Amino acid sequence: MSSSRNILRLALAAGAFALGLWTVRAGAEDCVLDNCAERRPAQTQPQAGQGGEQPNFRGGGPARDFDFYVLALSWSAGFCEIENYMREQCDPGRRNGFVVHGLWPQYEQGYPSNCDGAREPSRVALERAQGLFPDERLARYEWRKHGTCAGKSPSDYFADVARARDGVAIPPSFAHPQSDQTYAPIDVERAFYAANPRLRPGMMAVGCRRGVLQDVKICLSKDLREFRACPEVVRRTCRAREISVPAPL
Repeated sequence: MSSSRNILRLALAAGAFALGLWTVRAGAEDCVLDNCAERRPAQTQPQAGQGGEQPNFRGGGPARDFDFYVLALSWSAGFCEIENYMREQCDPGRRNGFVVHGLWPQYEQGYPSNCDGAREPSRVALERAQGLFPDERLARYEWRKHGTCAGKSPSDYFADVARARDGVAIPPSFAHPQSDQTYAPIDVERAFYAANPRLRPGMMAVGCRRGVLQDVKICLSKDLREFRACPEVVRRTCRAREISVPAPL
């Protein structure tokens, strides 16, 4: 009898272990960018004085402990056609094309978010964010979720957002379109490659929903000086054969 119980216990343990492995692998596969929890394992917070400044920790690791940035540029008309919850951004007559959605610290797999110990942006910092984001509410949200993990003050983070945005040229075909257009996702990428000679395949992704262009995500080095490869980001690029690109509202 005891032998049978031991065999049963071993079988249950093996099943639980296999389930745990499956869960980790599934999480690693499904987790990327701005739609999942951070993936870095929790770390022990070091004592003050180890390595200079005391970093801020959350499950995803300390602020500044990331590998690169993702600059997310929303195609505003496509975003508003599908989402339509950003009232200021989606007001008719604003004629928004590509707008900054966020600048996200990113790991090679997954990303940190909502890092602890950061203060709310001051009015001076938010003034720096004016013109970067479609509205102040998005600026506050992006600071709280992503900027807090960059290891910088709100003002410096928003300055980096401006640097990242200014470092990406918008292709002429997307600058002032007067009518709806249709593209293959690869053609959207090619337009950005042509406008940005140092941008190469494997360094950006096109996002779509329900056959409509939502955004482009462009990967940048931590110092924002170079584009860089980002396989996990690229793996999530739009797979549709063609996508609609609505004209700015």
